Amino acid sequence: MALSEVSWPRIVLFGDSITEFSFQDNGWGVLLAQKLVRKCDVLNRGLSGYNTRWASIVLPRLISKGSNVENTIAVTIFFGANDSALKDVNSNQHIPLKEYADNLKSMIQYLKSIDFTEDKIILITPPPLYEPAWEKECIAKGDKLNRFNSTTGEYAKACVQVARDCGTEVLDLWTLMQKNNQDFSSYLSDGLHLSVLGNNFLATQLWSLLEKKISTLPMLLPYWRDVDNQNPEVSLRGKS
Repeated sequence: MALSEVSWPRIVLFGDSITEFSFQDNGWGVLLAQKLVRKCDVLNRGLSGYNTRWASIVLPRLISKGSNVENTIAVTIFFGANDSALKDVNSNQHIPLKEYADNLKSMIQYLKSIDFTEDKIILITPPPLYEPAWEKECIAKGDKLNRFNSTTGEYAKACVQVARDCGTEVLDLWTLMQKNNQDFSSYLSDGLHLSVLGNNFLATQLWSLLEKKISTLPMLLPYWRDVDNQNPEVSLRGKS
């Protein structure tokens, strides 16, 4: 009897170090994956230190038309923390604001060209920057403060505008973490990257966007109590 392949849906997380680190203990990617066990794979395509210029170059190598596009539930694009680095202090990662927006648009257009619809694409803005903590990190490495929260905010606004222009969803993390002028420092482990609290916050906010996309996904393969112990092939081989 021919076996029918199990088609496993997936969500792709594409971003910089905040995405790469999302599979660490209590990371936001791990929290999403735990919710989606046996329903949907969560793939980490985070690239520490990357900006949108580099990301737009490598994206076609990570997601191509033949790479299970039809079974991809969502792709998150989460850049800006490095793009917004100050040019005179960190020119290697800095990307001008207009180019940042253009690069995001380019990545969206690429995904659309390989048959992703806008509703499958979620942009995430960079989180706010807590300058006192991040300055300590910079000084410890022999550098001076290389990012400002106000500058990061401009990139966050540009990200939101790109989403509006392109018809995709967006999670405005920069604004949400500072809502009602709240102290956002506890969301960050070092002023830039997410703390346990920040990872939980992001996972919760992102889940609100993902939940409706995955609400109809069934549990894959039968629950063990439902397997016919006398004839397990009937339960487990699937329809040929």
